[in-house]
Amino acid sequence: MAVLTEEQTMLRDAAKAWSQESAPVSALRKLRNEGSKATFDPAAWSEMGQMGWAGVVVPEAYEGSGFGYLGLGLILEETGKTLAASPLLSTALIAASALELGGSDAQKAAWLPRIATGEAVATLAVDEHAHHNPTRIGLTATKSGDGWALNGTKTFVLDGEAADLLIVAARTSGQSGDTDGITLLLVPGDAPGVVRTHLSLADSRGAAQIAFDGVEVGAEAVLGEAGKGWAILEPVLDRAYAGLAAEMLGTASAAFEITLDYLKTRTQFGQVIGTFQALQHRAAKWFTDLETTRSCVEAALEALDAGADARALASLAKAKASEVLHLASNEMVQMHGGIGMTDEHDSGLYMKRARVAEALFGGATFHRDRYARLMGF
Repeated sequence: MAVLTEEQTMLRDAAKAWSQESAPVSALRKLRNEGSKATFDPAAWSEMGQMGWAGVVVPEAYEGSGFGYLGLGLILEETGKTLAASPLLSTALIAASALELGGSDAQKAAWLPRIATGEAVATLAVDEHAHHNPTRIGLTATKSGDGWALNGTKTFVLDGEAADLLIVAARTSGQSGDTDGITLLLVPGDAPGVVRTHLSLADSRGAAQIAFDGVEVGAEAVLGEAGKGWAILEPVLDRAYAGLAAEMLGTASAAFEITLDYLKTRTQFGQVIGTFQALQHRAAKWFTDLETTRSCVEAALEALDAGADARALASLAKAKASEVLHLASNEMVQMHGGIGMTDEHDSGLYMKRARVAEALFGGATFHRDRYARLMGF
């Protein structure tokens, strides 16, 4: 387990207090009950920008704090505890990382300050099928004058409907499955030919399916080098895997804490159910799995901050977080008994978030396979 600095501890504590007071689980329930297509509360996102959370991985030169990936992971963990819906993952982590790793000076100057202050929402559009497979890209970008014309469809794009900027993984050469021939392009969310369709997800959030019908962008839209986008896309996805794993760790931890409180107060057969040995054994396994997951997540985030090869650690963190959150959501429902099956109890919201987060950016099977390949097993 990482030993946090004083600044990291203060950041975590501030995130914990804000999430509990300003973005509790009831806020997600309210978002769901309103039946809107909003994937987050814009006012809450604005507050995050004002507190500097949107700029944690953005360099100081672009209005950020450059506080690092472990710092942002601590925030994501705390917001994960209350199921807070926000563009922190899509914008403050993934899009900001893509721009920082591959953007030109002009691209960084145009977008990073707006992201850091919470003024802009940006997201990565990579997947085109039901399961995460970042090299299986069929959306094409063909030369059109000095620029490019995009045709194809992306699906499950986080915060895609609200995004001011879409970072699109397109194929400019090669075949689906090839790492060569992928190009990342910056596309305004309101560009002519961009058609966004709302996708309602089980966790009461949402994503977008985005069709690109002859969308024209200039040569300056290329992020990095044409045809060499995988060199940027892979490390960006590693950051997505590790950051999402941090959020999932928070969700699983909150499920444990809520359930533990219930075990200490619920009585049955004249005894507190927490005294039943069978439940104690299940809770003990749950706790040890959480601690193992924390070690995996923090190792991945620290590797990113150190500039090390974090590919294997990022997949290890996402695989372990997927497994422990699946367990946590099941145990939360089962240990609460009948009330855990009702909509009035929050256990259902935790389970639904678990199922979406497990699949998002690749499930446990995808990441176990990737880890094995990277480790040469």
